[in-house]
Amino acid sequence: MRPIANRGNAEKVSTKVRSPAVAGLFYPGDPAELRDSVSEYLAQAPTVAGPAPKALIVPHAGYIYSGVIAAAAYAQVAHQRRQIRRIVLIGPSHRVYLRGMAAPAAEILQTPLGMVTVDRELKQRALAHEQMIESDAPHASEHSLEVQLPFLQMLFDDFTLLPIALGSASPPAVAAVLADVWGGPETLILVSSDLSHYLPYDEARAVDAETIEAILRSEPSLTGEQACGCIGINGLSFLARQREARISEIARCNSGDTAGDRNRVVGYGAFALHESGSTTTH
Repeated sequence: MRPIANRGNAEKVSTKVRSPAVAGLFYPGDPAELRDSVSEYLAQAPTVAGPAPKALIVPHAGYIYSGVIAAAAYAQVAHQRRQIRRIVLIGPSHRVYLRGMAAPAAEILQTPLGMVTVDRELKQRALAHEQMIESDAPHASEHSLEVQLPFLQMLFDDFTLLPIALGSASPPAVAAVLADVWGGPETLILVSSDLSHYLPYDEARAVDAETIEAILRSEPSLTGEQACGCIGINGLSFLARQREARISEIARCNSGDTAGDRNRVVGYGAFALHESGSTTTH
């Protein structure tokens, strides 16, 4: 698959481009190598049939650690490459303290594969909420959102993106923003999160198993020890209950299963949300 860059107004607003911060660290910085890497992960993912999910929960570690789980999630929507035109991506602010939620002032997000245009209309809807602000600071060095972009660029022919960094925000507040940008089949919701951090292998598996059960029950009460993206997952779970949607598991593992030792591992899980009335083989 060849990515098609979303150039939008890149030439006109070059001063409002968010440059990649973790290219060459979390994923390959060379465009050809990155394209091959993402293609390989997607090729290894199980083929999916049936209705596409409305939302996905996807891990955000370095590709060598969680790329296989991320690809399993994205395989769920690969057959929607011409239908999905808008993507809402939420994830934790790891490096900047943030009260509430933040959309970037930048209008273009750049990766080695090209440019992604920020969806102005969705951004204005989100900014109407009290806990939403416009700020580039939480986005500048944030990897939880950036690492998703190459997968999206490889999967979808043409799309706009609303990236939101999450700080301290309640499940109802996050759910309210998601509800306003939910859209129809043209819009995909993505929640970026890893699971437990730096536990021994067997302990991590047990802790993550309990966390996964809570996610499948749409319990909006996860803590940061269970998932670094708990704010986003809790918001999605809160909205799932409101909309009578269901969350199912796609895949799980931890860094001890992929490229790390088993003394201190990070857990990864992929999940799909299907709206009421849809059916799936999972």
